[in-house]
Amino acid sequence: MKKYKRIISLLAIVYLVSSCSVNSHIMFKTKGSEVEVITENIPISPNDAYKISPDDKIKFTMYAENGKRIIDVVSGVNEEGTSERIGMGTDIEYLVRTDGSVELPLIGMIEVAGLSVIECQEKLAEKYSLNYNNPFVQVEVTNRRVIVFPGTGGDAQVVPINNNNTTLMEAIALAGGITERGKAKVIKVMRQESDGRKVYQIDLSTLNGLKYADMIVQSNDYIYVEPSKQLTREFFREAAPIISLISSAIVIISVFSSLK
Repeated sequence: MKKYKRIISLLAIVYLVSSCSVNSHIMFKTKGSEVEVITENIPISPNDAYKISPDDKIKFTMYAENGKRIIDVVSGVNEEGTSERIGMGTDIEYLVRTDGSVELPLIGMIEVAGLSVIECQEKLAEKYSLNYNNPFVQVEVTNRRVIVFPGTGGDAQVVPINNNNTTLMEAIALAGGITERGKAKVIKVMRQESDGRKVYQIDLSTLNGLKYADMIVQSNDYIYVEPSKQLTREFFREAAPIISLISSAIVIISVFSSLK
């Protein structure tokens, strides 16, 4: 009887030790959090245009005379029939430094962090107007991306945003879709806005959530699909080494007991 009590006590200890690490990989739990989780009136389109940030990479094209010669430039022929190229910056990426500035041809260092793409285009057009007649400028942020956790940590992906209107459904699809353990009912979109990062919780498990599937994602969004809890499987996985050790100890004790 005492032997069985000892075994039960050991198993209880195993349970207590193992339960501390069961489902410990689940992130962004809402229970006890001071961050507000928004579940209603979730914006389908961004409230603000994307603002250029440090470490962004930008690419720009600039042509004189309000872009009048763009067709000639694409064909490689100017008005005189020669192959002179007009414009600059077509295939070159420029890094926005930590202080928010970027170094560009002719105009040198210029502050761009905090500007929308349109505001950046207008600022560059103003700067280049000192060297070119009515410059036409187009700016593109080339390293925009979202981070998607589709339901298991090992499947997380950094997904590039090549389309300004990339939807939540597209981002999840680009990451391979929701995994078998992922809970379509609990999808958190964490977005940095002017007043701090906001958390939107979306339920895509029914057709009622279809309208949120078209939510436009923004660069640096975190899309987290909460994984389902698997208490029994994870408990035995965590406890297996300890149970094996206890079983071995019990066998050894039983052998020695039988020899007495």
